[in-house]
Amino acid sequence: MKIVHLGGEKTVTGSCHLLQVNGLNILVDCGLAQGRDHLLPMDCWPVKPADVDFLFLTHAHIDHVGRVPELVQKGFRGEILTTHATKALLEPMLKDAAGFSHLTELESVGLLTVIDRLSWGFEYGQSFDLDRGVRFTLGRAGHILGSCWIQLDLSGEGRVVFSGDLGAEHTPLLCDPDVPEGCDVLVMEATYGDRVHGDRKDRKMRLGQVLQKALADGGKVLIPAFALGRTQELLYEMDRVFGKGDFRVPVFLDSPLGLEITKVYSSLSQYWDQEARGHLSRGDHPIDFDGLYAVRRHSDHMDLQRTDGPMVILAGSGMCTGGRIVNHIREGIEKPENDMLFVGYQVPGTPGRDILTYCGKPGGYVMLEGERLAIRAGVHLMAGYSAHADRNGLVAWVNAMVGRPRIKLVHGDGQARRALGEALELGIRRDG
Repeated sequence: MKIVHLGGEKTVTGSCHLLQVNGLNILVDCGLAQGRDHLLPMDCWPVKPADVDFLFLTHAHIDHVGRVPELVQKGFRGEILTTHATKALLEPMLKDAAGFSHLTELESVGLLTVIDRLSWGFEYGQSFDLDRGVRFTLGRAGHILGSCWIQLDLSGEGRVVFSGDLGAEHTPLLCDPDVPEGCDVLVMEATYGDRVHGDRKDRKMRLGQVLQKALADGGKVLIPAFALGRTQELLYEMDRVFGKGDFRVPVFLDSPLGLEITKVYSSLSQYWDQEARGHLSRGDHPIDFDGLYAVRRHSDHMDLQRTDGPMVILAGSGMCTGGRIVNHIREGIEKPENDMLFVGYQVPGTPGRDILTYCGKPGGYVMLEGERLAIRAGVHLMAGYSAHADRNGLVAWVNAMVGRPRIKLVHGDGQARRALGEALELGIRRDG
């Protein structure tokens, strides 16, 4: 057995791992790098895409699936294995990915058709035979809808688990992460291995307080939100904040991809957690409410920029690297009555990270598509909205397993991997 990290070994994004066992070439994820993260060209891989037998996808975020079109273009014709929900989310996510920007519409449709034909969805918690003595099981990861960790039982080689991205407990709509019984080798994410998130249980109250204060002067609150996962979480909690009572302002979802993903989420309610399904059964759709407006047409997006507040606008991209949020920032960041609310990690080198870094400093500004913009709007960072488990959550997940596997930490910067490694070693000593 041999594991080769083709992406995401020492970076936060670009996850791609190759397992070679029993004559099989098995990929786990095939994602795009973001910000300053490095991307290894496929021509430099130890195997050709055409020689990859299976591709497992842990979830549908672009830094885990964004290179699937390129993989197929370069000859991959193996099977793509994932959960039912991730399979449903794959097409809209890939259609929006930058990997299609150089293709004609006909070429894009053809490539998506091939990807769909190669893809298979599976249930959580059931074991399936793969090939040559290899069996696999998918467990809930609690990161976004459909996210999973992957357990591979290898004849004569033991058991390997790839964690994918693990989520935190008490995430709206999602079941908490499952824990594998145990394994011999664990390839584990370390994105927030050096941090402890704030208490998630009172974040709805804190969100309401921040919004009420930010909107008091009649401005706009701009929320850069990832279309998959974060947008749906925010809608869920805004439904609780704005759905009842006197504090109401219009909320605009100005993201074609976010609208499509939210529609897919609504169609997959069987994978929601018990609380969300309870709201739905009582006639309270948990990600829809009075005062929520869908902005589909570009002309409506342009009109919204010129419309006065108070209002809340959710738009992508989550790190302000493109999408409709860029126009809203260009129009609104220099107005002190407006506010920006960040609810997710901002990779170094992205405009979102620069806004967080330079807000409140004399002469603070951000470069956005070549334009220098002064940061005069209020800027807020909401803790407790990470889709990733923090250091304590990651350690607890490992400690809940039977036995202690050999662990390779990936998907995090050096500081995060070192801190999590130290925490896991302390756990080993503490447990004796």
